[in-house]
Amino acid sequence: MVESIARVRHIRVTPQKARRVVALIKGKQAQEALAILKFAQQSASEPIYKLVASAMANAQVKADRDGEFLDEKDLYVANAYVDEGTTLKRFQPRAQGRAFQIKKRTSHITVVLSTPEAAPAAAGDSNKKASK
Repeated sequence: MVESIARVRHIRVTPQKARRVVALIKGKQAQEALAILKFAQQSASEPIYKLVASAMANAQVKADRDGEFLDEKDLYVANAYVDEGTTLKRFQPRAQGRAFQIKKRTSHITVVLSTPEAAPAAAGDSNKKASK
């Protein structure tokens, strides 16, 4: 089983908007996720597209290093999440000498790609129920 992680930090997209895009690709195959992101209208889809492509490349390098064969069709988005990054605070001048604060939010996005596990070793043990 190959698992690869790709992270991007301090992306100038609000976490709320980025989470909407990440929700579109969770659990999908990696190539299907790229197709979805390519045609998504949200501005957060471009950095997430690059991130998924980077995670696919990371998986290929990891498989080559370990001497394993990896078919990109086997990769799927095992986990993807968005954390809140630093907030840039700016001020907008208003009437009568006032200033309103503007928060420019950033995001940290993480994508985990994985291949499905091979046949489980202890398949017979999972069917047994626990006795009371």
